Amino acid sequence: MFEQTFNNLANVLRQEAGCTTELDYTEQTSWMLFLKYLDDLEEERSLEAQLAGKPYNFIIEDEFRWTRWAAPRKSDGSVDHDSALIGDDLIDFVDDELFPYLTGFKQRANSSNTIEYKIGEIFDEIKSKFQSGYSLRDALELMDALRFQSQQEKHELSALYEEKIRNMGNAGRNGGEYYTPRALIRSMVQVTRPQIGEKVYDGACGSAGFLCEAYDYMKDRSDLTTGDVEILQNRTFYGKEKKSLAYVIAIMNLILHGVDTPNILHTNTLSENVLDIQEKDRYDVVLANPPFGGTERPEVQQNFPIKTGETAFLFLQHFIRSIKAGGRGAVVIKNTFLSNSDNASKSLRQELLETCNLHTVLDCPSGTFIGAGVKTVVLFFEKGAPTRKTWYYQLDPGRNMGKTNPLNDKDLKEFVELQAGFGESEKSWIVDAADLDQESFDLSAKNPNAPEEAPLREPIEIIEAIEALDEEAAEVLAGIRGML
Repeated sequence: MFEQTFNNLANVLRQEAGCTTELDYTEQTSWMLFLKYLDDLEEERSLEAQLAGKPYNFIIEDEFRWTRWAAPRKSDGSVDHDSALIGDDLIDFVDDELFPYLTGFKQRANSSNTIEYKIGEIFDEIKSKFQSGYSLRDALELMDALRFQSQQEKHELSALYEEKIRNMGNAGRNGGEYYTPRALIRSMVQVTRPQIGEKVYDGACGSAGFLCEAYDYMKDRSDLTTGDVEILQNRTFYGKEKKSLAYVIAIMNLILHGVDTPNILHTNTLSENVLDIQEKDRYDVVLANPPFGGTERPEVQQNFPIKTGETAFLFLQHFIRSIKAGGRGAVVIKNTFLSNSDNASKSLRQELLETCNLHTVLDCPSGTFIGAGVKTVVLFFEKGAPTRKTWYYQLDPGRNMGKTNPLNDKDLKEFVELQAGFGESEKSWIVDAADLDQESFDLSAKNPNAPEEAPLREPIEIIEAIEALDEEAAEVLAGIRGML
């Protein structure tokens, strides 16, 4: 049912002039989905309060609740089409009344950590692109058919939402920044092993894929107490995101996974001076795939001891300083970071090796990130002690990867298993930090255990081999003719 509803919504959105891409479809679906989900959640909490004999104050005022303007009901529970807004009346209400009301939550909220503030942030950053009130009415009725009553329904819907985010990445342009292969994320979570009571952070969270996977990993325990659930809901997952659409999708993605009040801030992480980070600002686990290839202005670079215009290198400095002593990090970065000869790269490698135990480097093959066109590695490290030895693993799924053949959990199974004991194999090896060049700190992933490839022959050798084969062929043919 959910999949068909999403397909029908996409068909409606395609008729709108302002909706032409997967990004547009996901954006417009998100704000309607959020309001529908919030209304169902409030109804559920209202019923629970009623059964407990307690009052419940709705977050959304009556005239702006979903069941008042989007899907007004008759006494029998069916949609009251006679009183439902349509056409220009519906567009005017949404643009001139609903969105300004919802945006106002940002000013009215007591704290940025409340659901009220998140509502205000979302509707301050997103706008309805519907121009036809008739198309919007069709979309609202499709959305109203969705139900979020059971965990199974929420799981199915979150999976479909993830698929929409993946499609955004496959669509090219800048959509790929919202999607990191979930199999890779799961392997990073399995290696860092976040525990109940620890704080998990992504300062470049995009669609919050790392936080969602960490939540799924941590909640899938049979011995969770009510207190554990409360900790997971409110004091475990933290993120920051600069771009408006990604911020909205991150909040929606976490909500659909089961985190009702996501601790996601809409901010430019790199605008913070890393020297101002205090112990109370630090986290136990950092999981991230910061944007690479971007550049930052000189005034932003002043927030970092190692000056560089490369966005990913600034993020890595931020992450190193954001981890508590004894905390763990897993960060995706371009593989050229391991060997770049510029001063910033050398200084950053030195800082990483001296302040953290870089215990694992996962070398990812081309095609890991669909459409990105670059090779990447994942750095796994612990804060607080210098690096002594680093275990490398060269991931090789044995096939070319792409949209129809992406990275999967089976591809990473051996990596996760061997990493637990730093086992050596044809694909893995250990490098002693004492053997590194102490000037360049080059960390290049050169596999000493890989089968040696036959050396390339010189052109003259190839020509001589061809001539020799021709002579052999001529002799064979001459012998055959002699027997005839």
